[in-house]
Amino acid sequence: MNRPAPHTLRTVTGDLPVGSVGGPVLAHEHLVLDLDRRGDGAAVLHPELHAAAVTAELATLRVESGLALVVELTCRGMGRDIGALARISRDARVAVVAATGWYYEPFHTPEIDAGDVEQLTGVLVREIEGGIDGTGIRPGVLGEIGSHGDVPTPSEAKVLRAGARAAVRTGLSVATHAQLGRGGLAQLELLTGEGLPAHRIGIGHQDLLDDPGVHRELAAEGAYVAFDTVGKTSYQDDRTRLRLLLALVEAGHADRALLSCDISRHGYLLDEGGQGYGHLFRSFLPRLRAAGADDDLVDLLTRRNPLRFLTGASEEDN
Repeated sequence: MNRPAPHTLRTVTGDLPVGSVGGPVLAHEHLVLDLDRRGDGAAVLHPELHAAAVTAELATLRVESGLALVVELTCRGMGRDIGALARISRDARVAVVAATGWYYEPFHTPEIDAGDVEQLTGVLVREIEGGIDGTGIRPGVLGEIGSHGDVPTPSEAKVLRAGARAAVRTGLSVATHAQLGRGGLAQLELLTGEGLPAHRIGIGHQDLLDDPGVHRELAAEGAYVAFDTVGKTSYQDDRTRLRLLLALVEAGHADRALLSCDISRHGYLLDEGGQGYGHLFRSFLPRLRAAGADDDLVDLLTRRNPLRFLTGASEEDN
């Protein structure tokens, strides 16, 4: 099995040594996306219409905030365009890790109904080993593999199990979509039940779930807890996100938190008056610092944690 080399990230422009990532990482973003189910074109980041604005934002963040890496979690059935990701990465001079997997059930593709868990595992392994859409560009993470509700549907359970098996076979990690933060514990049980260690799992959208007890339980099991919709105030205000993050830190689990903004429609771009990919750096992290976070904690949350999540390394390794 062709696994990533130790301490190496698979990016859309080639392998990248972890040690070369000296700046922050956005742990859950979308640069190209199509989730349009209403026909209004809102939940879209088009590879031609919006790529220039996306590239400009990333390039600016590279200069202003040292942005070094974006984990791009657009997967099968979400409008993934691997060629566009490579162009954005090269033009912005920001590394990008691409993904494979399946989103939650409303966006499942026909192959999911037609295949069993092992057949779907094979689909993912082939992309991881051979590249996406004939490009030879290989994903460096599985995600965002999704469910909605407190318990995954049978179809969602199928793709979660397939994602876990593919991760075990290929040495990648799994990032999940837990709709509105719900169902994370059930996701973790399914994924670890397939033999995937908890430290190779990031449970998504936990900043939308106002339940510090669940966050502590996920972290205590060894999973990463993603506060990854920072700035999406229509879902949750950032004051609540900050309170939840601080509670997790104060409980001794700072090494299990991931941060990002999950830009998932063009209206969120700065060019269109939205908060942009830089909201984490320009707004949320200053609030975190004002609450007492020092440079080491910020580096842990924004660089070391996502790198350990992607590679399976321990804190001592970076």
